[in-house]
Amino acid sequence: MRVTISRKAHFNAAHRLYRKDWSFEKNDAVFGKCNNPNFHGHNYELIVSVTGAINPETGYVMDIKDLSDIILEEVERKFDHKNLNLDVPEFENLNPTAENIVVVIWNKIRKRISLEFDLEVVLYETPRNFVTYKGE
Repeated sequence: MRVTISRKAHFNAAHRLYRKDWSFEKNDAVFGKCNNPNFHGHNYELIVSVTGAINPETGYVMDIKDLSDIILEEVERKFDHKNLNLDVPEFENLNPTAENIVVVIWNKIRKRISLEFDLEVVLYETPRNFVTYKGE
């Protein structure tokens, strides 16, 4: 029997969508208002889900407190109230789109979760716009 546990978290961050190797005009045509040279921000919502067998000794898939601590250490402390383009090394040469952000977050958390578990990360950039990554 496999069960999925999930933990919700959030962080606030600014970013700018643009490519350094493109002109301002091309960036503006592709990314529109998200290409604002002064950046713009989002209140990101995050759902991290871990799927695995229930441990017969504890009754847990994994301790949700451990998952909470991993999210705090790997995501919230590193991304919250940051400018993703300027303050987060992973985005120095990677455009911080929602798609790229969710993959970066998944990779950070994956390193801390046993491979016996499946991992899924859902990132809401706005209440209506969200992305999902399962490591595929």
